[in-house]
Amino acid sequence: MTILLSTLNARYAHASLGLRYLLANMGDLQPETLLQEFVIGAKTTDMVEKLLSHQVAGEKLIVGFGVYIWNIEETTKLVAVLKQVAPQVVIVLGGPEVSYETQEQQIVKLADYVITGWGDVSFPELCRQILHGPQPLMKIHAGVQPPMAQIKLPYDLYTDDDIKNRTLYVEASRGCPFKCEFCLSALDKTAWPFDIDLFLAEMEGLHARGARLFKFVDRTFNLNIKTSLKIMQFFLDKLAANPEDPVFAHFEVVPDHLPDALKEGIQKFPPGTLQFELGIQSFNPEVQALISRKQNNDKAAENIRWLCEHSAAHLHVDLIAGLPGETVDSFALGFNRLYALKPHEIQFGILKRLRGTPIIRHTQEHGLVFDPHPPYTILANKQIDFATMQRLVRFARYWDLVANSGRFAHTLPVILGDTPFEHFMALSDWLYARTDATHRIALERLAALVAEWLSTCRGMDLEQVKSMLKTDYAGQAIHQHGPDKSAGKGSEQGRTATTATSTPSRQARHLAA
Repeated sequence: MTILLSTLNARYAHASLGLRYLLANMGDLQPETLLQEFVIGAKTTDMVEKLLSHQVAGEKLIVGFGVYIWNIEETTKLVAVLKQVAPQVVIVLGGPEVSYETQEQQIVKLADYVITGWGDVSFPELCRQILHGPQPLMKIHAGVQPPMAQIKLPYDLYTDDDIKNRTLYVEASRGCPFKCEFCLSALDKTAWPFDIDLFLAEMEGLHARGARLFKFVDRTFNLNIKTSLKIMQFFLDKLAANPEDPVFAHFEVVPDHLPDALKEGIQKFPPGTLQFELGIQSFNPEVQALISRKQNNDKAAENIRWLCEHSAAHLHVDLIAGLPGETVDSFALGFNRLYALKPHEIQFGILKRLRGTPIIRHTQEHGLVFDPHPPYTILANKQIDFATMQRLVRFARYWDLVANSGRFAHTLPVILGDTPFEHFMALSDWLYARTDATHRIALERLAALVAEWLSTCRGMDLEQVKSMLKTDYAGQAIHQHGPDKSAGKGSEQGRTATTATSTPSRQARHLAA
């Protein structure tokens, strides 16, 4: 018999933490279990051929797929072809995309079994029943959440190649105590920590093997300050012992909870070693109340300003457009307020309807209309019509190209002036009118377009603009040698797929990607 744990990752650099959790907890079935990861965009028949190459004649083959918002369409095609050419293969699905609204999904109809929720102990138990009996009677199985101490940590299953070439996702805890309705973590009852000493021993092992980039997928890294300080001290000790071979750590931080003890630790990190992701999502108190998001906006703003002015941490701060109750004007106010705090990157996300999230309770009252196809992006609501929402989508794309890319560091403040949202929206509308495109715009063409807009629409001297852009271009070589920021891209929704990043915090508790 052979058991394959498989998924389609968003990119090769995203090593699946969830599949490694499953492999670590297979118990007596571990010797017969293999990982087989793919990347989105791979040819379906090639993936089927690779999966079937592990089948031994006369023996049962079980394939477990991690299904997520970013891979559901391609995984559905893969399962369909696999069942066509090898109907005897037993297919088990897991992951957040198939954990809710299962009955209406084509991929569920094609598969043999589905595990909803946590898969750490439920997947190996289902495999034992399939292999040895009694045969499972139900197609849908609710995953059992075991005590955290019973979950075997998977970090020794990162290979040397993973450590050398891929982002290492790690977690000191699972779950989230907050109830933000756009996020799957709204369904969690609380946050559950792993034993911190055991976890740090695993991090010690990874570091000894050469790991230097660690992305924490904990939803609330700074919820328990005592634990946060212990983890940060681990990295500070590594930096002190090997300053010429530094580590880089990424954490997701609750923006309005930054006590002095944590600030003191943060200030000890040198440039290029620490990255924070902070979810603001909206500065509108009425919207926050509507979506059950508790946040002290003034404290959050104060903390972001402090981090920018008094630490070397690189900051990604998230906003989500399209939330119920949020108008374009109120979003613009929040965007301008956030930009004034000067975070290194503003991640501009568009609301998605994740299966199972409570956001759908606002559908009728606020006229929420979502794309029925992944990633289920909002198309319109009572406050923002379809055409305006499309403008916001283009704004988000151009913002990544111009602002978050770091390629226009000197020119960006001139573009934005004293009304950042309004000026960039004007640029966005103009760029789309001129190019009819938001992708595959060469850097040279984009720079020329920005120069033209500044000179013709803003009345600036063309030679002065070209001089600024030349300075930006000269800085590209320096910019490209910074830390791998792709390791930290994402947003609170998602982990929700407001970007194309994988969502390892979900991977930890589902049969995952």
